[in-house]
Amino acid sequence: MRKCYFDHVATNPLHPDVLDAMMPYFKEEFGNPLSIYELGINARNAIENARTSVASLINAKPSTIVFTASGAEANNFAIRGIALAKQNQGKHVIVSKVEHHSVLNSARFLEKNGFAVTYLPVDRYGLVDLDVVKDSITKETILISITHASSEIGSIEPIKEIAAIAKEKNIILHSDAVATTGNIPVDVTELGVDLLSMAAHQFYGPKGAGALYVREGLRIVPLIYGGIQEGGRRAGTENVPAIVGMGKAAELAKNEMGKRMEHCRRLRDRIIESVLKIPNVYLTGHPADDLNKRLPHHASFVVEFIEGEAMLLMLSMRGIYAASGSACSSKALKSSPVLLSLGISSALAQGSIVFSLGMGNTDEDVDYFINEFPQIINKLREMSPFAKGWDEAGEGEKCYTG
Repeated sequence: MRKCYFDHVATNPLHPDVLDAMMPYFKEEFGNPLSIYELGINARNAIENARTSVASLINAKPSTIVFTASGAEANNFAIRGIALAKQNQGKHVIVSKVEHHSVLNSARFLEKNGFAVTYLPVDRYGLVDLDVVKDSITKETILISITHASSEIGSIEPIKEIAAIAKEKNIILHSDAVATTGNIPVDVTELGVDLLSMAAHQFYGPKGAGALYVREGLRIVPLIYGGIQEGGRRAGTENVPAIVGMGKAAELAKNEMGKRMEHCRRLRDRIIESVLKIPNVYLTGHPADDLNKRLPHHASFVVEFIEGEAMLLMLSMRGIYAASGSACSSKALKSSPVLLSLGISSALAQGSIVFSLGMGNTDEDVDYFINEFPQIINKLREMSPFAKGWDEAGEGEKCYTG
């Protein structure tokens, strides 16, 4: 049976060159970067080389990169660290409703500790409205955090325009760029952000390695206290192999980005075209015809009358691995808050499915998918009590017209 991995927003396989770069730091070069003898110096130099590579990927200075253990930690660090550093100037924070849980839960933590949080609505494509951003700002606003792109619906937010608004009001702007860094061009100077989160495994690096860009001169309170690592901003003995791997992955991503984007976009467009031929299936997020509004490797849908988990199981049985937008919430029998924020009904949101592509995918993978997926939908609809008469009616309940 063919195996097709279409879940690259969850994680990516480790690039062989990244693994090769990491291996010496598990064995021969195992020193502690704080040690002043050769093994320690070699480890320290490896970290600084990786810092330079990661900085180059986003057009930043190496000194502005703080390594973390994940993108989630970077998000927590940015939001809680800035809030604590700026709380004497104000206690109001703005985030969007389509943020990752690490952002939303950090915001809820702040609410429990005396901060006010505004959760911005989005349009049917998942984009925030710039006028709403402006209207949400108060004299107490110290931080705005808007994702660069949603891994669930693929829409790319207008970060540059939001940054102009924030700068005019002297407000710090953070962006969760875990889904974008290494996948599309990300330039912190052009975007105008003050903080930006990223994760290595999103661009063929290792899990357990992330980073936060912190604009030069910006004060931030650490999440983790201890030693002097990362300039005193993130204590703990560094995970040298993972950091080295992130550096190598960043270098490869910068050099190969154009080729990767074109390869994935072409396959993605084939998937979108084929899936939308199935009755009562809708694309979520921004349409793929605007290259600046949707991730090039991302296709997400909602399917009427079928649950996302049922589709995942049937796909898996045929060797096709994907994701459901409701997966993070399904164990609690809740629909995805991201999909609900688009105006999708709770029932339809349960039928979410996400396909995300990578460099290992081929036209043959897509051919196999195009053949199998409609059969799966038809079979599940035959089994679903909610789908009775759907094919006779021609079109099901118009829960979503995105």
